[in-house]
Amino acid sequence: MKKYRQYIAFGSLPFAFCLLLSVAVAQPAFAPAGFLSANWIVPPDVPGHAYGVFHFRKTLMLTEVPSQFTVHVTADNRYRLFVNGREVGLGPARGDTQHWYYDTYDLAPFLNAGKNTVAVQVWNMGEHAPLAQFSYRTAFLMQGDGPAEQVLNTDKTWKVIQNPAYQPLPNDNAKLWTYIVVGSGDRVDGATYPWGWEQPKFDDTAWPQATQFGFPAKLRSYGSDGNWGLMPRPIPMLESRVQHLARVRVAKSVERGGKPKEILIDTAFFSGHKPFWIDPNCKATILFDQNYLTNGYPELRLSGGKRAHVRLTYAEGLMDDRRQKHHRDSIEGLKMIGFEDEFTSDGSFDRVFRPLWFRTWRYIQLEVETKDEPLKINSLNSVFTGYPFVERASFRSNDPSLARIWETGWRTARLCAGETYFDCPYYEQLQYTGDTRIQSLLSLYVAGDDRLMRRAIQDFADSRLPEGLTQSRYPCNDPQVIPPFSLFWVSMVRDFWWHRRDDNFVKRQLPTIEGVLAWHEARLAPNNLNGRLEWWNFVDWCWPWNEAERIGGVPDGAKTGSSILSLQFAATLQQAADLMQHYGFAEKALHYRQLSTKICTAVRQLCWDSQRGLLADTPAKKSFSQHANIWGVLTDAIPVVGQRAVLQKIMTEKDLTAATFYFRFYLFEALQKAGMGDQFLPQLDPWRGMLDIGLTTFAEQPEPTRSDCHAWSASPNYELLSLVCGIRPASPGFATVRIVPSLGDLEQVEGKMPHPAGEISVSFQRKKEQVTGFVALPTGVSGVFVWQGKERALRSGRNVL
Repeated sequence: MKKYRQYIAFGSLPFAFCLLLSVAVAQPAFAPAGFLSANWIVPPDVPGHAYGVFHFRKTLMLTEVPSQFTVHVTADNRYRLFVNGREVGLGPARGDTQHWYYDTYDLAPFLNAGKNTVAVQVWNMGEHAPLAQFSYRTAFLMQGDGPAEQVLNTDKTWKVIQNPAYQPLPNDNAKLWTYIVVGSGDRVDGATYPWGWEQPKFDDTAWPQATQFGFPAKLRSYGSDGNWGLMPRPIPMLESRVQHLARVRVAKSVERGGKPKEILIDTAFFSGHKPFWIDPNCKATILFDQNYLTNGYPELRLSGGKRAHVRLTYAEGLMDDRRQKHHRDSIEGLKMIGFEDEFTSDGSFDRVFRPLWFRTWRYIQLEVETKDEPLKINSLNSVFTGYPFVERASFRSNDPSLARIWETGWRTARLCAGETYFDCPYYEQLQYTGDTRIQSLLSLYVAGDDRLMRRAIQDFADSRLPEGLTQSRYPCNDPQVIPPFSLFWVSMVRDFWWHRRDDNFVKRQLPTIEGVLAWHEARLAPNNLNGRLEWWNFVDWCWPWNEAERIGGVPDGAKTGSSILSLQFAATLQQAADLMQHYGFAEKALHYRQLSTKICTAVRQLCWDSQRGLLADTPAKKSFSQHANIWGVLTDAIPVVGQRAVLQKIMTEKDLTAATFYFRFYLFEALQKAGMGDQFLPQLDPWRGMLDIGLTTFAEQPEPTRSDCHAWSASPNYELLSLVCGIRPASPGFATVRIVPSLGDLEQVEGKMPHPAGEISVSFQRKKEQVTGFVALPTGVSGVFVWQGKERALRSGRNVL
């Protein structure tokens, strides 16, 4: 990304101060003498909530280039910032209206002595916005950091126009045949586009002045006038790098009344060095293959071809007539059905079309219908976007399939992380707690970066309802509540506490934890199982559509007593008790432990089927699942002496409801707890199966799947380090470690992962029941190594086994 400077991190602010920010109203701010606050500015005579794309400009004169020129920038919904025609950045990071983020840039590297032009594209998708996008109204704000920079403070000296070329291209959900909520595509008319609007030489004399809106913004006091609760960006800028398509799968054109013919496209086209032409008065279809799934901003460069109509369609894979995908490399007999953008050429030289928001694809289909002029396709590249995770961990073994699983899992995690975590990048781009808990552990173990996890924890805390529950997905302008996901949010806080040392941050979450647990406790039935639970009690997609619930993923007993839902509550109480005890709330911790014990005892008494040797899903004992027994192991509702037998049963018996890719994370954790980690690797066959059908990321659920990229399915990357290599914290903050490798049939394993104090690395060679190798720990970190029930103390540095 372009050079920028980031200031105060939200995660470091005191909790009481953060609360004040969220309800700030206009009031005098502390500022140095001569400091002027900027105003939000808006386009004149434009409804604040209507769809529209707007261009703001301001010219400034400088006698010399400053060494530093710092400004703070934000907009509703989004902005893209240019200085002297060069892109500087885009944002802001998504939040809600009471947590509206601004970005900080040093513009000095982009400035010249003399005349300079600052230009900003701002857009509001209106009713066509993604569900993840909040909005108060269309507006833009820039605030200079000091007296010299205040010349750029937004006020009525800025100019603005609405770009008439843009119209929304709503998704045809009937054609897509699925739930897709990432906003509309773009329909752009090149003939009415104000080309060059961001360049210094563009003539903006006819542009009207912007209108000031509301009271001056209070960036320096981190407040606002109540419309947007302004806060500094809590995460780094996103990664931005050019990526190229790999190959052409179809390239044909048909002239009016003629026969189809091939279009010759040289491989140099992919690097932008050899264009190709579409003849006049014909229709052309070119199917490009990236060879792997990716996110990015496509950039299509065209010349000539006046009034030529171009459509870009993006897909994870081609589909048959039943809207199902085949092997992801397959195209024969299949159709391109997907998200679309459209552009109409004005016939000029080297026009560039780039959508407002990023797209996700493996395949891009370019469809062109020319009029009387030929159209030159100069290039089609893209700019990758994603949270700037760095892969600092690694895993190697003598099993080559695990290397492919590692690579694919990390790509899955990368594509599901941007300004927030995403459940999936193509269909929803929403941050769900159930997904995010798993994603956060991946982030800690593979990248060692906890910033997006911090942000996610705070997002869900900010989403809290008056009843006490957090929302299931946030930020999201369409509220949704999944009570089990609120429990997973508590687990996220516990995970953070176990892996990072930040007591102030964790303690700020305790009141919300109490609210979540109080909601569930209030709904316990007299028999200590759950009573009637409102909203959507999703557990796993293995449960089909339930007419009573009017939705899928819900096991029996959500209204009358479910061992699954009850035991998840019991497990969460145990985790919360650890937190409360650590922070000095012993009485609360005792209550949570006693309540957990009551629930576990009730489940054991009411749902244990002695004939099958398993927990049933409900006291009626008519249905059985892996899920109930997984929670039975994780909570010790199933006594420790019987846990291995139960886990062996649920992995071999076929008449149980089986966990899908998502919930297998909890199966893996149960195997680890019961000392059965050696059985983890055979459980990866479904992941090997996904690779066998050409997936380059891991899917939402078994075929036929909706989403080819769903971060909850990337959990094996975490387990390869935490279970196979056996690297886990032994005390809060990862202060000490416990390394219990589960090598299964592997003969050789090497792994490393980032730790707050440095790096942990291990190397194991196994011959029958003996293991040799080493464990290296960072300075100041100690721990224990366990093999075949025997423990050995570990010290900082290299420990030879």
